[in-house]
Amino acid sequence: MRSETFLVALTLAALCACETVQTTQGGAVGVERKQSMSPLVSSAQMDRSAADAYAQVLSDARKKNQLDQDPAQVARVRAIAKRLIPSTAAFRSDAPGWKWEVNVITTSEVNAWCMPGGKIAVYTGLITSLKITDDELAAVMGHEIGHALREHGRERASEQMTEQLGASVLGAALGLGDLGAQLTQTVLNVTLTLPHSRTQETEADRIGVELAARSGYDPRAAVSLWQKMGNLGGSKPPEWLSTHPSDQTRTRDVQSYAERVMPLFEAARAR
Repeated sequence: MRSETFLVALTLAALCACETVQTTQGGAVGVERKQSMSPLVSSAQMDRSAADAYAQVLSDARKKNQLDQDPAQVARVRAIAKRLIPSTAAFRSDAPGWKWEVNVITTSEVNAWCMPGGKIAVYTGLITSLKITDDELAAVMGHEIGHALREHGRERASEQMTEQLGASVLGAALGLGDLGAQLTQTVLNVTLTLPHSRTQETEADRIGVELAARSGYDPRAAVSLWQKMGNLGGSKPPEWLSTHPSDQTRTRDVQSYAERVMPLFEAARAR
């Protein structure tokens, strides 16, 4: 029994040992942080699970008659995504070739997200509540795409799956038998429920302004966007912003990086 327990412990330690990875190039904004990822959760696994999770979300929205209800809104969002996606090559050469999907969900919630592998949803509450401009919408979508490029979902899923494995280490086959289903649920959780860290949010902000600029959208619109978001609901900002830096800190940071990428914006407009 002792030898079996020791073997289980060694196996657990091997599985839970995180590896340091560099998910993206730094871009003009210089996002250079190295990340720790669990070997339990590969990029390919995240993409497969994200596709399953995205299909679940779309199916639920379709049943509620909330999926792509306004053709004009859908066309607008997809047109912005079409311009942003090629610019992702500045951070990852493989990203333009992802199996991108873009849909609009009718709900009063002010939200948008991008799952691993380029599965995007924009909620109509974001569009209507903010009276959002195309430049501001590009800032939102660029921000969310930034999370996917940096594999922030995988980063958080690595933490979650390691914790789940540790809790079930003495279970059948180390609790790995249902890993695929666990990972799909984890993708849903980290996308729709659990907040990103402030570090991750700042990285997505900076990548977002660069993606917008490279795509011909004014990166300075990120400033007015986040000011609108901060003012929404009075003294209590939307849950979406709960882990972001303070409004003043964030505004200064976004403004600074927007100015840094203005030459990219000017070059894109000149094309």
